[in-house]
Amino acid sequence: MNQLYSSKLLENVVNEFSKLPGIGKKTALRMALHILKQDEEAARQFGQAVIQLRSEVKYCKQCHNLSDTELCEICASQRRDSSIICVVETIRDVMSIENTMQYNGVYHVLGGIISPMDGIGPADLTIESLEQKVAGGKVKEIILALSATMEGDTTNFYIYRRVKHLPVVVSTLARGLAIGDELEYADQVTLGRSIINRLPFENTIKN
Repeated sequence: MNQLYSSKLLENVVNEFSKLPGIGKKTALRMALHILKQDEEAARQFGQAVIQLRSEVKYCKQCHNLSDTELCEICASQRRDSSIICVVETIRDVMSIENTMQYNGVYHVLGGIISPMDGIGPADLTIESLEQKVAGGKVKEIILALSATMEGDTTNFYIYRRVKHLPVVVSTLARGLAIGDELEYADQVTLGRSIINRLPFENTIKN
């Protein structure tokens, strides 16, 4: 049964909120009504923050992470070890690993993983720029920190094939993560240990 709205303006806001991942119409309605309870200035700040995010946020020219400037804080930091690159699928994975406080290198965000079923191939990801970084000769190790899924493993192997001729160590997360797990849902302790106890990638390849 469709929800009847006394205001078309309210219905429009509910419809927009319900387009967000994991937000159904009931939750969207609660969110819209919550905004109505706020004073006009608070509602304006909320809307402005969303507009400003969409129009002004950048992608780091070095690692493809979200940033307010051309170079993100992680890549710009003198305290990070730029010779170690942790390769992740999404920006959310960067946040998950950073929360473990067990990693001091930099990142490379692929923007997805190879998935023929979804029409995503290597050319749709930032694999070429990763290979160029490694070919530059300053990278000592890349850590393949993708989800423990078939698509993640396929992407790991593809990247390994692309860089194995270069003078770089290729490692992967220790399998503290269950098969099928996505990185962003792993608990911090398990994820942190998986980074610390990472393995040479070639040891994980089945002959």
